[in-house]
Amino acid sequence: MAPRTHIIGAGLAGLSAAVNLLKAGRDVSLYEAAGHAGGRCRSYHDATFDRRIDNGNHLVLSGNLAVMDYLRDIGASDSLTGPSNPEFPFFDLASAERWTVVLDAGFLPRAMLSKAGRVPGAGRWDYLKAFRLARVGKETTVAQCLGPDNALYRRFWEPLAVAVLNTDGDEAAATLLWPVIRETFARGGSACRPMVAKEGLSESFVDPALAVLKEQGVEVSFNCRLRELTMDADRVTALTLGKDTVNVDDGDSVILAVPANAAAGLAPGLIAPDQFRAIVNGHFLLDQKAEDSSFLGLIGGVADWLFVRGDIASVTVSAADDLAEQSAESIAEKLWGEVAKALDLGDAPLPACRIVKEKRATFAQTPDQIRRRPPARTALNNLFLAGDWTDTGLPATIEGTLRSGLTASEAILLDLN
Repeated sequence: MAPRTHIIGAGLAGLSAAVNLLKAGRDVSLYEAAGHAGGRCRSYHDATFDRRIDNGNHLVLSGNLAVMDYLRDIGASDSLTGPSNPEFPFFDLASAERWTVVLDAGFLPRAMLSKAGRVPGAGRWDYLKAFRLARVGKETTVAQCLGPDNALYRRFWEPLAVAVLNTDGDEAAATLLWPVIRETFARGGSACRPMVAKEGLSESFVDPALAVLKEQGVEVSFNCRLRELTMDADRVTALTLGKDTVNVDDGDSVILAVPANAAAGLAPGLIAPDQFRAIVNGHFLLDQKAEDSSFLGLIGGVADWLFVRGDIASVTVSAADDLAEQSAESIAEKLWGEVAKALDLGDAPLPACRIVKEKRATFAQTPDQIRRRPPARTALNNLFLAGDWTDTGLPATIEGTLRSGLTASEAILLDLN
């Protein structure tokens, strides 16, 4: 029999690994504890609105190579939308100022030569601090590197870092920002265009992948939780999935594409991140539909980013541990006030809404927790790891998640060749 890879988890990491292995002609089995695929990156029908909504808001950049390659492989390259230029609009909730950061090849010269080309209140030399990221120490935080006492940090770097790292700037590791800069901003405007799903996260990242798997004869086993790994010497020999046991034959491999805490409970001796940060998303039903999808960075309030698609306005609050402890009603009131102000809706009453709390959305991307990120390979020669918490060298983003699945699958293919 041909070697088979058993993938535990049908989130984006597991789907990425499965798609890549199928491309190489390898046999795959995929198991998922939940009744759906996609993990934190999915869409669902919400009865409150009678609409499909995303469980969270995700923005990618046109220079995210793993994202673009994955979408191409599953036939969904045209499922994202965004401005034709690398433009990031912002709104200050406190001062009502609006501005747009344009990250093309001329953004730095414009900022250095003309006040009109800068973030309001930023000094010309503040922009040069970005180059510190290339040589930053492992213990340095984002605030220590880029801030905190300047307008450029408060009005651009901090909201960007919190969105990317889901960790407050005064504790987030600056080392994780440089790979993002190097792979996007440093490559010019064509790599910096902000992109969002046209219809929904599932329509872009999940459903097309499941269709590819089905076409290749792979059916995902849903509601199938891994209870135990049976090991003998240096390899996994069996999987306990619910009440069933699946043998892992000689030459077979296993990818654990599950959350960090779940993997640590299954793989003896595994050191993995053990601190996490919350994300809170608020979804609100608007009176009118927007013609195009849009997004807006929010400064000076609770929310970080506002997304509008159709007649749903959604806001995201990252590093939201304290907010997540509050009631949904209290959170909705806070966030709707900011949405109404940003969209110039005046004193519009709170509409139908949905508050989604993810208390363990990502691992805390601090210097201490980064040291706990494991590589794809483990001490067992047929067990591999995937997930945004593994050592991809990138933050815990969609790009990092997809790359983790690619890394694990490539390690397996290397062993098989």
